[in-house]
Amino acid sequence: MLRKNTVIASAEASALFGQLAAAPALVLAVSGGPDSTALLWLAARWRGALKKGPRLIAVTVDHGLRDESAGEARDVKRFASQLDVAHRTLRWQGPKPKTGLPAAAREARYGFLARAARSEGAMHIVTAHTSDDQAETILMRLARGSGIAGLAAMARQSQRDDLILCRPLLGVPKSRLIATLESAGIGFASDPTNHDPAFLRPRLRALLPALGGEGIDGPTLVRLSGRLARANAALDTVLDHALRALVAVEQQPLRWTIDAVAFASLPAEIRLRLLVRAINANGHEGPAELGKAEALADALDRALLADAKPRSGSRFKRSLAGAVVALERGYLSISAAPRRRAVQGKRQDRGPRA
Repeated sequence: MLRKNTVIASAEASALFGQLAAAPALVLAVSGGPDSTALLWLAARWRGALKKGPRLIAVTVDHGLRDESAGEARDVKRFASQLDVAHRTLRWQGPKPKTGLPAAAREARYGFLARAARSEGAMHIVTAHTSDDQAETILMRLARGSGIAGLAAMARQSQRDDLILCRPLLGVPKSRLIATLESAGIGFASDPTNHDPAFLRPRLRALLPALGGEGIDGPTLVRLSGRLARANAALDTVLDHALRALVAVEQQPLRWTIDAVAFASLPAEIRLRLLVRAINANGHEGPAELGKAEALADALDRALLADAKPRSGSRFKRSLAGAVVALERGYLSISAAPRRRAVQGKRQDRGPRA
């Protein structure tokens, strides 16, 4: 077994990046911290060993939240130039939100990366998420009460609109990346916000050593996420079969129709997932929040149980995430809810997004 601080050699780097060899171009998200600097270094070495491989474009998103960020972006540019890798710095300008800043910064970052990828003809965005990040993500989602899909955490590859997000270092501890850089004499930036207790992720990161003493360490959490990802994939396969067998889709206007008796016979988790899939497909305010979808599913279950012989006329009608879920004449239908009208030139307050 490799020690936590074992340097990543060329052969291992080739295995980590190998599935990306046929891509025309890769956009690398490089902030200048240890993880992304190691990503740039390893990707450049891997690409250099290939006879023909993808173009590499390192992209640094300067959020403008720290005085040092502009200098760090210049350092990344210099390092990328030394490695013969193209580099672009993109700046998040304008006012920043006073609450929810980490989430807003993350969305802005992915938006910039996506635009850079499209402009460069790249289908892949490569990030430097590590097994440490995976463990912290699981803890964050536990704190939010996420379901199976959320606790499966990050995947090595995932689709985001028309692009593919790749995380080749997801199984690698941060300590090995730092050891790799130190062995090569490569410096990197340190972001103090990674230790700022004002944010949830640093607070959970600080708890990991104590949790590790009780056996809840990073590798255990990552192993849990892998098992839940496997279970989630199996449930999605069952859901896909149920959708093909039970759902009738009308296009004009869009409406999903399901036999109520057949729906009621499905396992509870599949009923919930089918309901969420239908709401997200038909609604215009999604995605549906899991807790609200669970409450709607419970109410629907009670309605189905209360009347095994459906009467004519509507017995159940609820809306969620811009979709209407109705039980009528023995069938469950999901369709778009009427859009809210603007009041005095402004949109009505819809309350919390579902």
